[in-house]
Amino acid sequence: MTTGSGERFTYLRSTGVTVLSATMTEFAYKRHAHEDYALGVTLRGLQEYHLEGRLCRSRPGGVILFNPEEVHDGCSADRTSLEYVMVYVPRPLFAEVSGMRGPVGFEAPIVYDRALAARILKLARGVAAGRDEMWTSELLLDMVHAALRGRTGRTARPLMSGPAPGRSAGVRRAMDMMRDAAGGMTGDGTGDGADGRLRLDDLSREVGMSKYHFIRHFKAATGISPYQFFLNCKVEHAKRLLESEGDVYAAVAQCGFCDLSHLNRHFKRIYGVTASEYAHIRF
Repeated sequence: MTTGSGERFTYLRSTGVTVLSATMTEFAYKRHAHEDYALGVTLRGLQEYHLEGRLCRSRPGGVILFNPEEVHDGCSADRTSLEYVMVYVPRPLFAEVSGMRGPVGFEAPIVYDRALAARILKLARGVAAGRDEMWTSELLLDMVHAALRGRTGRTARPLMSGPAPGRSAGVRRAMDMMRDAAGGMTGDGTGDGADGRLRLDDLSREVGMSKYHFIRHFKAATGISPYQFFLNCKVEHAKRLLESEGDVYAAVAQCGFCDLSHLNRHFKRIYGVTASEYAHIRF
């Protein structure tokens, strides 16, 4: 769908994967993370984003590989028209297709591999054309195997949900608490704590730190503040509700947003479209 000024974000879903076809000039994604693996191809323009504190740029033909929950932003580097395709694969599906045990992480964030780019685009176009699920499932298998070939190992970027330097068990537990709370919010924005509210005190106590030490430690370990991570979890949960139920007001209530405009504003910063627009997509 077109959102004005030539910005276009089209989402389609099939075979358990979500495909995004995007054209953007002035729009810029805010720092966020996805729960899924993401594999994309830059088609036109210069794609720029920050990942783990470094600047990454993908030229036409570049293949972008995101591990789950990697914090990043994104924009057109020179504010000219940027066109790209992205395929999002949920972690359980990725594990099933790959046949690999344990968490898998990509090494390089950008590679220039024509064969892999062709497989990503073939799957994306198959989904867009409404091709048979058996056919697209085979394309998904080809894409995942091509993506993993020689691109995982000891130097792979660590997954956010797994052990990593500087990421203590307490931080991972705090992340789990925020994920759980994001899926169990009430209409007044509260969660499942002792009095129905998730507090910073509870999170910092879990890590065994003061509140402000915890904020600094969490951001250093994950690249994003506890508040930003929790907000991201709420938006991700709202997205799943929209895909399963299509009820935007239920997403507002269940994910603890103040109102629809609050959800729409934060949803657009991550997905390029509002929650209201996303709810009208037929999955």
